Amino acid sequence: MESSTTHTIVEALTKAIVEHRLHPGTKLAEQKLADHFGVSRTLVRQALFQLSQNRLIRLEPARGAFVAAPSVMEARQVFAVRRMLEAEMTRAFVREVTPAKIKALKEHVAREKSAVDLGDVPGRTELLGDFHVRMAELMGNEVLAQMLGELISRCALITLMYQTASAAEHSNDEHAEIVKALAAKDEALAVRLMNEHLLHVEENLAFDRKVPTNDISMALS
Repeated sequence: MESSTTHTIVEALTKAIVEHRLHPGTKLAEQKLADHFGVSRTLVRQALFQLSQNRLIRLEPARGAFVAAPSVMEARQVFAVRRMLEAEMTRAFVREVTPAKIKALKEHVAREKSAVDLGDVPGRTELLGDFHVRMAELMGNEVLAQMLGELISRCALITLMYQTASAAEHSNDEHAEIVKALAAKDEALAVRLMNEHLLHVEENLAFDRKVPTNDISMALS
């Protein structure tokens, strides 16, 4: 029961952040949340900890929990590092490509497409990011998978907040094209497509979306 309640709080807050009803920098008061959900502060604290793991909020000692506020500069730097890493990963992937690896990536792309079609914003964001981690995992490179996972979790809030539905659909199409190039063992094309894809994701972030409310009860209602 406790974990399902924690899950409900996590879901509700994620949705409010993703749908831009809670503004970056908003303080999330434990007591206010406990009252809103009719639960103990312990359960709220557990939920906030989970959200901090996903980098959707930041926990500050003696100050409390705040909706994370990644800057545009941070977003640009994260994408720059990803382009460096992922160009090399794509080259290496082509060299050790197998039908089984291609099948696994195609299945992942199909799951992304269904999340995009269903309008499942948190689901599609997670799956679109995981495509890149999946490539590293299929290569058996745990260090790369872990590093990419951390970089992508930093991108997640940025993408959740600023990626439009059409851009998400576009990302899914680009993943499908990358997989085709990998299957054809066309290293130059695969690297070019990956680089263009990461540039497109970055360019299509709508940093001018309107500023939402700081009021927790309004945002959750």
